[in-house]
Amino acid sequence: MNNTWKIYMLTFISFVVGTSQFVIVGTLDKVAASVDVSVATAGQLITVFALGNAIGTPLVIVATSKMNQRKQLLLALVIILLGIMGIIALPGFGLLMASRVLLGVGTGVFVVTAYGIAAKLAAPGRQGGAMANVAMGYSSSLVFGVPLGRIIASSYDWKIIFWGIGVFSLLAIFAVLRLIPSIESEASVSLGKRLALLKNPRVALTLSVTFFVFISYSILNTYITPFLMVVIPTMKEKISMVLFAMGIASLIGSKVGGLLADRIGIVRTLIGSMAIHIISLALLSTVSGFGWVMVAIPLLMIWEIAAWTFGPTQNFNLVSLAPEASGIVLSLNSSFVQLGFAAGAGIGGIVAGRSSILEISWVGAISVVIALLIGVFSFRRSRSLSSAQQ
Repeated sequence: MNNTWKIYMLTFISFVVGTSQFVIVGTLDKVAASVDVSVATAGQLITVFALGNAIGTPLVIVATSKMNQRKQLLLALVIILLGIMGIIALPGFGLLMASRVLLGVGTGVFVVTAYGIAAKLAAPGRQGGAMANVAMGYSSSLVFGVPLGRIIASSYDWKIIFWGIGVFSLLAIFAVLRLIPSIESEASVSLGKRLALLKNPRVALTLSVTFFVFISYSILNTYITPFLMVVIPTMKEKISMVLFAMGIASLIGSKVGGLLADRIGIVRTLIGSMAIHIISLALLSTVSGFGWVMVAIPLLMIWEIAAWTFGPTQNFNLVSLAPEASGIVLSLNSSFVQLGFAAGAGIGGIVAGRSSILEISWVGAISVVIALLIGVFSFRRSRSLSSAQQ
């Protein structure tokens, strides 16, 4: 198998791994019922996954820095498989939470390592495209994995989905053993050096914008299924179609972000995406009944496009702030994304448990308002410093 096909193989495995993270969103009500907890409590399964990913990934990467990257990839897949086995076999909500933590750690290590391997397998000048393929596989799980999981969970036990993910994860281990060559890891970077970048005010402010934007995204995304079931009770059987449409919108947003950043600039793209994010969430809370189908589904798609336009553009922004440490700053951004997911799932659970599920869109809008204010302050501060230096 040539290296191009090996990269495609990593792309498919990334899709499987991404599905293990996101599929729980489309089946949250089924999961809650099966372990006899509220939907708000079940939402904490997303929180612990994200915390495991954000905190555990850099620790494991540093601890295994002397391993070659194929061994790191295999370790990640074994951790993922153990997490899936725990989800399937272990009883009770507490052990389900522990299994999701394990799954979060394995997923984070896999994604980081797969990016590095794909770049080294690619031909000269095509490293960016190879990494983009891996990213596309992961994000495609939102498009296909989440609605497919909803369809399966509607007819069978939700754990059937994880049986399938487990089988593919086991096959992935054998495929990596047979087809991925031993590739030396890059020089290890200590946690202290990674965290030292947070002393840079511009980097710290930019990462805080990431944090608040993804708090907002997680608040609604985590509870999207119960949210839809409240506002479109006559269309419960078509929720998978709505989830599919939202997944398509996320892919569009990923592409739009790069195009707009090149054409109108990073700052305008970031501010515009956050503004649209706020407006769409505010409008979502005002629609219900028959008007939902005609107005709110497009609003949800606009919200997805805005959120996913922000993601790649923010990566470009961070690399421009610290080009000499692009890998470190991007890994920090990934951790802040996951911390945002964790906080958002927790906040959304509190709101959904104490108030109407419809209120989560307002809370999400407030979080992006905070992000926008921090972003505008950061951009103005950077402009003032640049003017003073000239």
